[in-house]
Amino acid sequence: MKIVAVESYTVTEPVTVSWLWRDGLPGSPPEEIVTWLRIVTDEGIDGYSCIDRGPIAQDIIGRCLAPLLIGQDPLRKELIWHLIWELDRIEELPIYMLGAADIALWDITGKAAGLPLHQLLGGYAEAVPGYASTATFATTAEYLDVIDQCLDYGFRAIKLHAWGRPREDAALCQAVRDHVGDDIDLMYDGSAGFSPYDSLYVGRACELAGYRWYEEPMREFSISAYRRLCDSLDIPVLVPETADGCHYIAAEYIHAGAADMVRTGSDFRGITGSMRVAHLADAHQMTAEVHGGGLPNIHLAAAVRNNSYYESMVLTNPIRVEPGVGRDGHVKAPLAPGIGFEIDLGGLRAGRPPSRLPG
Repeated sequence: MKIVAVESYTVTEPVTVSWLWRDGLPGSPPEEIVTWLRIVTDEGIDGYSCIDRGPIAQDIIGRCLAPLLIGQDPLRKELIWHLIWELDRIEELPIYMLGAADIALWDITGKAAGLPLHQLLGGYAEAVPGYASTATFATTAEYLDVIDQCLDYGFRAIKLHAWGRPREDAALCQAVRDHVGDDIDLMYDGSAGFSPYDSLYVGRACELAGYRWYEEPMREFSISAYRRLCDSLDIPVLVPETADGCHYIAAEYIHAGAADMVRTGSDFRGITGSMRVAHLADAHQMTAEVHGGGLPNIHLAAAVRNNSYYESMVLTNPIRVEPGVGRDGHVKAPLAPGIGFEIDLGGLRAGRPPSRLPG
């Protein structure tokens, strides 16, 4: 089997419901620009991946990835992953492009084998519990309202993205614990908004409130700052998420004692890189928590033994729960061969978005 063409299609959709992140980060854009990558083989099997970027993704696909991929055997994913890793040395690829081709190659591999991706990766779970991962809401009262809706839907775990204001965020963490009681798993994500001092303050609040993990409170450039934070807290610290270097940087964090759990996930590592991080963490008896939603990450969450949850974004009030998450708060491992994107190629060429999730 050989790759004979590499194509990209950019789709623009208006954003009908706005949402926010913490202070300093942009919230919802006026329109969502998404690029779909299509890898075509001489055996009539196509692979797809989706990148939440427009012109940048198209430039890299056309200028860098297509010349590298055409003529390659798409089943040689290890080789191609390393070729793209070498390309990154010169191009300094955006982190969201490092695994874009890899996802599509795994889609081809699954279709060729007649197996869903999670089974190709070894398979661990047929269904995975999800946690509701919030956007940033205006007040504590609104958070509690959204959380009540999530619990009523069936979620038994909640992760907060708050304002990025240490004292207010710490108070919110305690208010949420008081509201839901002790039987709901709670997590807090700082979205890299704090200094080392404020990170310690908020981390202690999460620790006292019995949170399951404390995620990315600082930018991830300083491993020593994270080591000091881990040494100072009992709550597990979950990093690195956006640090460049895939499993190599995860290894450095683990070796330095700068992470208690590590992040993995297809958006920044592809499938090959994500599994490397997961196995690395497992060898150190640590969890590798899958970051972000979407079909590739559902497969990863179902395949990785040392992952706890699937991350399901809850961006609006009233809540909108993504397709695929059941009323029991679980997401089922997809059964279609490959990743399971539902693609109308004609519609995609005409600028109409395909579904990322079935249903």
